[in-house]
Amino acid sequence: MSTIRCLIIDDEPLAQNVLETFIQRINFLTLVGKCDNAIDAFDKVNAASVDLIFCDIQMPQITGIEFVKALKETPYVIFTTAYPEYALEGFNVDAIDYLIKPIPFERFLKSVNKVKMQQKQGTADAHEGQTSQTNHIFVKQDYKLVKINYDDIISIEGMKDYVKVHTSQKVIITHITMKRLEELLPNTLFFRSHKSYIVRLNAIKAINGNVIELINNFQAPIGLQYRDALLNQLKNI
Repeated sequence: MSTIRCLIIDDEPLAQNVLETFIQRINFLTLVGKCDNAIDAFDKVNAASVDLIFCDIQMPQITGIEFVKALKETPYVIFTTAYPEYALEGFNVDAIDYLIKPIPFERFLKSVNKVKMQQKQGTADAHEGQTSQTNHIFVKQDYKLVKINYDDIISIEGMKDYVKVHTSQKVIITHITMKRLEELLPNTLFFRSHKSYIVRLNAIKAINGNVIELINNFQAPIGLQYRDALLNQLKNI
């Protein structure tokens, strides 16, 4: 059985100790290091061939999510935190799981078994040197997380602190700013065409003056400051 090499990143000593104890109880996990901040963890990740990171989110200097986004090659990630409201961002950086403190051992075991299964299923792409690409985003709607595939999104319309996500099947309204959503979506697939609109580039059928004609009879405006950048982006598709 292959061993999964683990790194703990948490600024709370008690939380570190709990995770270390749990790791020691599972024969396919090996602890290779502990860090109390994300800055020190960069060197550990590079030096220790880490397979799995247990990462707190609220930490000094930079958050756990900022740390994971800054990694060039991302190991499996399980976020650990006392704040459930951060779950959405955790899933949108493609974390394996999200554990709420205090963490029961049974819940911890379920998470690491997910990693074990993904490691087995994902070896083919890894051996070919391919990087798996996220093809979806999670948004919060009616007190639950809803998965939306990128290919289903046609356009996104901003309404102050809410957005309407127009998909090929329905409209999803979620509480998030346009700026934050723009950061979460890949800029190779989506483009901010207006202060209140984001469009999926492959959903564009035509540009008619300052109007973008999209599939399913949708339209979106082009803001003057975005027009040249959009036209340049379309040349590269």
